[in-house]
Parts: sequence; C-alpha cells; structure tokens
Amino acid sequence: MFTTWRGPPPYARLTLPAAPAPLLIVNLGAPFRVRAGTADQAAEYADGCVVTTPTRAWEFGYPPRTRSVGVHFKPWGLAPFLPMPAAELCDRPATVEQIWGRPAIAELRDRLSSADAPHEMLTMLEDGLMRRLRETDGLELVRRTSSVIAATGGAVAISDLGVAAGVSSTYLAKRFKEVIGVTPKRLARSYRFTATMLAINFAAPIDWGDVAAGAGYFDQAHFGHEFREFTGLTPTRYVEVRQQFLRDHPAHVLDGWPLPAD
Repeated sequence: MFTTWRGPPPYARLTLPAAPAPLLIVNLGAPFRVRAGTADQAAEYADGCVVTTPTRAWEFGYPPRTRSVGVHFKPWGLAPFLPMPAAELCDRPATVEQIWGRPAIAELRDRLSSADAPHEMLTMLEDGLMRRLRETDGLELVRRTSSVIAATGGAVAISDLGVAAGVSSTYLAKRFKEVIGVTPKRLARSYRFTATMLAINFAAPIDWGDVAAGAGYFDQAHFGHEFREFTGLTPTRYVEVRQQFLRDHPAHVLDGWPLPAD
C-alpha cells in the first residue's frame, strides 16, 4: 500500500506495535527519528528508512513538519528490493542510502520533491521500485507459505507448513529469515497478535482471560507476555492510552493501531 504524508504531524512521537508489515519511507522534509528493537536511543533518518518485519514495538518521531512518501509491504514484499537478507535488518532499520546507495536515493528524492501531486509521487516511487526489482531465492515458497499464515490469522501448525510445501522445517525457516527476516513461527505470532488486537473493542470493558482463550493463547500470562513484547506496554496501560485517545480524537485516522508516545 503506497501512501504520502505532508504537513504538521498529529503527534511528536508514535509507538507502533509490531505487525507483519515491512515499510519503506522516502523522506523529503526534515529528518525523523526511529527507535527500534532494544535500542535505548532513537536514530535520525534524513533520506528515509527501511523497516523489515519488526519483532517488538518501535517508535517513530516526527519533525515539526513532515513530507514523505512510502509503502507498506506484505511480509515478503520488501525482499526483492533489498541487497541483503532481510534478517540483517530485523529490528535494525536502515537508511534508504544504505539500501540503494547515495546517488540513487538522491536522484529519487529530487524527482519526488518536484512532483506536483500525491498520485504523481506515488507513481514515481513505484517506478523507482520496479527499476530495482531483483530475483530473490525462495520468494515464491515464502509468499505461498506466508499467505497461508495470514489467511489463518497465525492459527496454523508450523510443522504442517513445511510438509505442505514439500520442504523441511529447517529449510523453510532459513528461507523465511532471508526473505522476511523472521521465522514462520515468529510471523504466525505476529499475525495472531495483530488479529487479536484488531478484534478488541477498546471502548468497552475487556475480559482479558476471554480474549486470551478466544485467540488460542495457552493462558492469560502467555498473552500478557506477548502483549508487552509486541506493544511495549501492559494490557492495562495500553487500554488507558487507547481509551484516552478515543475520547480526545473520536474517529481519528489513528484510532486503530498506532499509539501516541507523548
């Protein structure tokens, strides 16, 4: 999904729960800051950033005014544009220059900056991606298998995936890490947690035991551990922040997944 951002940001910082959606952003304004994985400090990104499928919540800091264009990929969709295995970038976002080189990103940013309308920018970015498309070993295998994981919301026996694909679990895990950056088991966890969270009505009372059982977690403690790893917050704190956001900004574009960090 291609998208553009322009103007004053709604918040200085956003916390983004880990989700099965790699991201590429080409920045055309002031630098933004990203804190990912277990990093204590945010790093600055002037030309943009590339984020493979995260395993933990990450934080995005906006400049006072922002202008950028980007694309959200399917878990496997970023791999054909990377010169290295996706695992090398897991929870370690890279600058676009590190991925494509300084001349290429400078040329693309110049073209995007001169665009008159969002649809023109999106077309330019799509063209830029297509020029960098490359063959990726194991891409079709990972695409098919990850599609099964997505279709089941992560509720699939990982041992059955290799059997269905006609490969060993070890080989499948290796290809997943090269193409997506995480193993099939980790991707399934991400899909299950995301599906669970998107099904919750945060404006109403929540029985976390029922939520955990309905999503197939071993027990509420298991779900609580997943919750903290994927969002960086306890369920109680997450609900407090989410409900405050819903009260302050009803029907806002961010009312589904990201959280204000300030």
